[in-house]
Amino acid sequence: MKEILQEKDYFKTSDICLASALCCCDYQIEAIERIDPSKSVFLIKRDEQLDSLIQLYFTHQLKVEPLSFFGFLKEIKTRIYHA
Repeated sequence: MKEILQEKDYFKTSDICLASALCCCDYQIEAIERIDPSKSVFLIKRDEQLDSLIQLYFTHQLKVEPLSFFGFLKEIKTRIYHA
């Protein structure tokens, strides 16, 4: 049986680079909502550290390993376009 996701428990973003950066920080994309053929929204489970990592990302202070970032980016694109 499919689990029902509670919206308050998840962070939603359509920013694929932010999603990739969060994956580098050991977060997982729990679901991808396809809004239309050119836009998807990524759901990431919230915890106490997530908001501070997002803040670091938007202030250009979050450091991630480049090869890991691009690996996750490629994996996310595969999930979007080949699902």
